[in-house]
Amino acid sequence: MREKETAKIISQECIGTGVYSMWLETKAAQEAVAGQFISVYCNNPSKLLPRPISICQVDKDKNALRIVYRVVGAGTEEMSGYQAGDTVAIIGPLGNGFMQRENKKAILIGGGIGIPPMVQLAEELKDKAEIQVVAGYRDELFLTEELKARGSLYIATENGSTGTKGTVIDAIKEQAIDGDVIYACGPMPMLRAIKEYATEHGIECQVSLEERMACGIGACLACVCQSKEKDEHSNVNNKRICKDGPVFLAEEVEL
Repeated sequence: MREKETAKIISQECIGTGVYSMWLETKAAQEAVAGQFISVYCNNPSKLLPRPISICQVDKDKNALRIVYRVVGAGTEEMSGYQAGDTVAIIGPLGNGFMQRENKKAILIGGGIGIPPMVQLAEELKDKAEIQVVAGYRDELFLTEELKARGSLYIATENGSTGTKGTVIDAIKEQAIDGDVIYACGPMPMLRAIKEYATEHGIECQVSLEERMACGIGACLACVCQSKEKDEHSNVNNKRICKDGPVFLAEEVEL
């Protein structure tokens, strides 16, 4: 089991409205891979449960990893006030990362705060596969330079201010993007549409599920999703997103 450690904040900056990028010095960087997450504990003792945040980038040489998160509640609001030199308790890396397929034409799809994991995934895949990234935003863009540096980037925005107006599926169709495997992370409606698209076109599809978590290590069963097969831990048709995931083959889970 992973142990809680004290990580040092190297830097933090606001990169969009309510969106923050934080680099942490942590031994977790040595084992972290794309698709995993860390649990971040607030310094305020009244907030007992950690916040699960996906890993955006890893720098093993500097024992550093980057998280990019959106302020959505009191916990992440507190995190947004941390500064370089501050310390924070974390556990990680947690969960299972993406199952990387070599020599396959890859479509990486991120929606909203599901975009950050695609940066590290594109980095890990860049010498193994042809990379196409499709990023879906409401309107304001972030992490585009990092994604462009690692593959072909296609953008969809809800208001049409940049790229395709509409969803990531609209962008895929408009740009005639094809591939052998899809890696996706984002809100559930987006993942449902991607799973349906992948099934229709016979494309392998891996999805990283976003879910509120309590323990983050698989003990509490608070973050389950419905699965095709029975879970060995609970003997029911579910899987623990934090422990069995967050990445699953789309065919394994009900979305």
